[in-house]
Amino acid sequence: MELPVKIIPFSANPDYTITARNLSYRLSPRDNRSCLTPNINRCILQNINCEARPGQLTAIAGPSGAGKTTLLEILSGTPVPGEISGDVLVNGVVMNAAAGFQRISGYVTQDDALFPHLTVEETLLYSARLRLPAGGGAGENAKARVQQLLKELGLEHVAGVRIGGESRRGVSGGERRRVSIGVDLVHNPAVLLVDEPTSGLDSGSAFDVMLLLKSMAERRRKTVVLTIHQPGFRILDLIDNVVLLSNGVVLHEGSLNLLEDRINQSGHSIPNRVNVLEFAIDFKESLNVEFQFGSMERDFAVSTNLSSEDRKLMLCYPNTPLKEVVILSQRFSNNILRNKQLFVAKTVWTLLAGIILGTVYVASFGNSKIMRLQNQVGFFAFTLSFLISSTVEAMPIFLQERKIVTRETSRGVYRVSSYLISNSLVFLPFLLIIALLYSTSVYWLVGLRRDLSAFLYFTLVVWMVVSMANSFVVCFSALVPDLITGMSLIYAIMGSFFLFSGYFISKDTIPKFWYFMQYLSLFKYPFECLLMNEFGGVHGRLRCVQGAEDVCIIFGNEFLKQQGLKEPQKWTNLVIMLSFIVGYRFLGFVFIRYHRSWRILWSST
Repeated sequence: MELPVKIIPFSANPDYTITARNLSYRLSPRDNRSCLTPNINRCILQNINCEARPGQLTAIAGPSGAGKTTLLEILSGTPVPGEISGDVLVNGVVMNAAAGFQRISGYVTQDDALFPHLTVEETLLYSARLRLPAGGGAGENAKARVQQLLKELGLEHVAGVRIGGESRRGVSGGERRRVSIGVDLVHNPAVLLVDEPTSGLDSGSAFDVMLLLKSMAERRRKTVVLTIHQPGFRILDLIDNVVLLSNGVVLHEGSLNLLEDRINQSGHSIPNRVNVLEFAIDFKESLNVEFQFGSMERDFAVSTNLSSEDRKLMLCYPNTPLKEVVILSQRFSNNILRNKQLFVAKTVWTLLAGIILGTVYVASFGNSKIMRLQNQVGFFAFTLSFLISSTVEAMPIFLQERKIVTRETSRGVYRVSSYLISNSLVFLPFLLIIALLYSTSVYWLVGLRRDLSAFLYFTLVVWMVVSMANSFVVCFSALVPDLITGMSLIYAIMGSFFLFSGYFISKDTIPKFWYFMQYLSLFKYPFECLLMNEFGGVHGRLRCVQGAEDVCIIFGNEFLKQQGLKEPQKWTNLVIMLSFIVGYRFLGFVFIRYHRSWRILWSST
């Protein structure tokens, strides 16, 4: 069964005890066999009983594949695929995995998902503004909280340094880990869960991080739970309680002194240079039979009594939707403006591409009428291909941001809709600049209609095109598991869209079973708009597009009729393009909202 949906009255007590009672977890929800049957390869956790108390540092230890991270995720209230049986209790109250526990806890994943172009102080400040309740003096409270955190985390000397990433050096690995912890500490949670806090760090940095967590547990009486693989002697001295797992079973729960006594009583001798936890992990197979007590039954006092005030308080977000949009827009703007690969390179390349393309076509529109028509139609097709394909390069940015967004929205920091609205508010003006740069540099060079209204309509179409492509990339960035899969999928779909644009094959000759594809094509509607803008209206009735000597065979309006285009479509196509923008953004909302389910689907294929 799934975790029961009950809400935690967190206002009752500042101290929280987290308890797992007969907790089991298996991957396949379709398999109705018990975890205790011989076929246990699908069972990740089996009959787990453990407890994490306030003021103590509780470590979940064990070899790789023991189920440490899975247990931590379940204790944090993070939805996981598969089937869960048993209960997770918070102060004796059954936890609600969907809403309640996130408000009193912080969960730091093993992957430090941070914005590389924000400074340490900015990263913590935006997290504080999003997580702390709105109200009078909220901004000052957030700044004061960040300054306090910088001091506690030992990050004052790097407050103005950018986080950095693969292409730009920033803070060190230990500092980056402390920033990740700080992001989930800004709202002063009573419970902190950290997945592999020492992973990838040198011994000194690992000890500093563990010392920080120990200090928080003792001084602020926080309930700190973490996973750890093979800690050194100095780190072991900081751990109050250890939950030793092997193959999803609890081998030991309690102090390290108790673990050492049990090992000695079982007839084993621990070498001088091997710590007790490392020895227990290495000899887990023999210890498993000799002193496994993970299946011991315990008595728990379970409460489900809730007041209406507690229920209302647990389900609310810290800020209003409008405040969320403002904060997220500011954070997204800073990240985009400082990203030279996306902002500077994109604007410069768009301007240069327009100039280069204009010089290529500068003399091609002055040839014979037949060649001129062919060149103009080819120019429109290439323009659309260039604009749409060049937008795909933003996918790595969206994939990087998706990790942060899914983590924050799953913890109830803000709404998914607020993120998508802020993303649109930031990107649409940026894309308008791109459209103006491209249109200005190419339109007059190639010799299109010398009319201001035609130029403005051309720019509008270009803006709609890049906005459609951007929405398309946002949508599929929320769906695909990685960059390679995403790029392959997007280019395959884009190729099919281009095929059914009306440039390569006439819609009258498309087989009936493929006819629907032309209506889904992102190329079809802007391509028709560009044709109607150039050859339609009063100007088109007087413009000869194909003739022999001094006799005009086809005027502009007649050419449009041959293509099956009518003047009103010039505006209805814009409405359809707008619906594509909104539609792909909405699909992106759905994919992000249910991202974990899609991730499970991809991983199973």
